[in-house]
Formats: sequence, structure tokens, C-alpha cells
Amino acid sequence: MPSFDIVAEPDVQEIRNAVEQARKEVRQRYDLKDSGAEIEFENDQMIRIDADNDFFVRQITDVLIGKLARRNIDPLFFEQGEIIVSPSGKARRELTLKKGIPQELGKQIVKKIKETKLKVQPAIRGDEVRVSGKKRDDLQQVIAMLKEAEFDRPLQFTNFRD
Repeated sequence: MPSFDIVAEPDVQEIRNAVEQARKEVRQRYDLKDSGAEIEFENDQMIRIDADNDFFVRQITDVLIGKLARRNIDPLFFEQGEIIVSPSGKARRELTLKKGIPQELGKQIVKKIKETKLKVQPAIRGDEVRVSGKKRDDLQQVIAMLKEAEFDRPLQFTNFRD
């Protein structure tokens, strides 16, 4: 029986590369050179941006998101925290990486699939959703429908088997 998995897993190595490129650009750009900026990717879970003030943090965030987009990492994978300004004037922002499909999003995906009335069976399996059916065409229709739908994180379709 043909099946495929729906996952939300960003490529961590590409994120590391984008952070490193953003770090190099911040060091080289004239307007950001003396911003006291630091960009760190900690524990493959969070990107921390430190700078002298909140303006520089916003600018560095824009540079980072541009680098992520060039490497095909959707910014929706990150939850942007508020800019926190310390009493000394330094500013910090944390971008938390969202991996996997949480239970409530899995339920939304299953509901959306069942609304199509196609003969497929979606099943939530941890942080992924497996969809199986008798016809390959039905599975391809499900993929097309989910690509058009709007969710709070980007979805990938993996492990397609006949």
C-alpha cells in the first residue's frame, strides 16, 4: 500500500551555514561593523543575536533571515522572541527552532485530509503524520492540497513508497 510521511524538519547544517554567512556579513558591513554583534547557534535549538542596541538587533535579524531564505530554510521554522534591552543598553533576541509536528498541528492536518473525502488514511505518529492509501494518485492529490494550505510551519513530504 503506497504511503508517505509529512514532517517539519529543517536542515540543521544549512542553518549553521546561514548563521556563519550572516556572522561574516555583519563583520564586513560598514553600518554594522561597530555594532558589538554576536550571532550564536546554540545546541541546534536556538539562534541568539546580541548587539549594542535594538536597531542593530533588527538589522542583524534581517540579514540572518535573508541568508536562511537563500539556503531554502523557511523563516517559519523560527519563533522570533522579543528584543530584550538590558539596563546597560545591550540588546538580545532569541530565535527558537521549531522542529517536528506538534499534536494540535497534526490534528489540523488530519482534519484537512479527511475533508477531501479521498480514500486515504492519515495517522499521527509522534512528530510526523503518515498518510497511506490504495492509489498513488490520491496521495499526490493530498500532497498538492497540503502544499496550498497555510500552516504555522513549513511541511515536507518524505518517505514516499509504492
